[in-house]
Amino acid sequence: MDKRWRRLVAETLKQDLPPGKSRILDVACGTGDLSLTLFETNGGASIIGSDFCRPMLEIAARKTSTRGAIPFVEGDALKLPFLTGSFDAATIAFGLRNLANVEGGLAELLRVLRPGGRVAVLEFSQPVIPGFNFLFRLYFTKLLPLVGGLVSGSRHAYEYLPNSVSRFPNQEKLSNLMRQVGFDEVRYRNLTGGVAALHLGRRPS
Repeated sequence: MDKRWRRLVAETLKQDLPPGKSRILDVACGTGDLSLTLFETNGGASIIGSDFCRPMLEIAARKTSTRGAIPFVEGDALKLPFLTGSFDAATIAFGLRNLANVEGGLAELLRVLRPGGRVAVLEFSQPVIPGFNFLFRLYFTKLLPLVGGLVSGSRHAYEYLPNSVSRFPNQEKLSNLMRQVGFDEVRYRNLTGGVAALHLGRRPS
């Protein structure tokens, strides 16, 4: 599912990017999976990945070294090391809910976009199908921490995941936060019954 979601982000952005060589910033890029998908999908685009965690960036650099030059820059998502209006598009996948200030992260994404630039936020969300909602919550809060802990040896990481998702704004609330910080043309698409959602917005011209 994660691979399909990343491809959807890349293909959706491609439809909105201007012709020619575009610049795309992937914030909280982690080990570079979305950065690489953006590079492979948007052939002429220049992709930059940014994350505050140096060991993850080192993995990303090794992963992408044989498939094209993607620079990875260490930086705080709440204070991005890029000039205002530097990018045609920006993405953040499964990183926004981990920020100390969601609004601050959205405001930084807005700042680094040029007027008319697009943002794509891929994040876990709230399932919208009643029966599926119950089953998914059972899996997410009970089964996943148990199995994930046994396989990885770190149950805490798999307990943190559902806890952080439960505290994160749902689809409508996140849309409103995006509008409040200044994005327009805000819309979202539920993925896999709302397990995740892709939020899109634009920096006004």
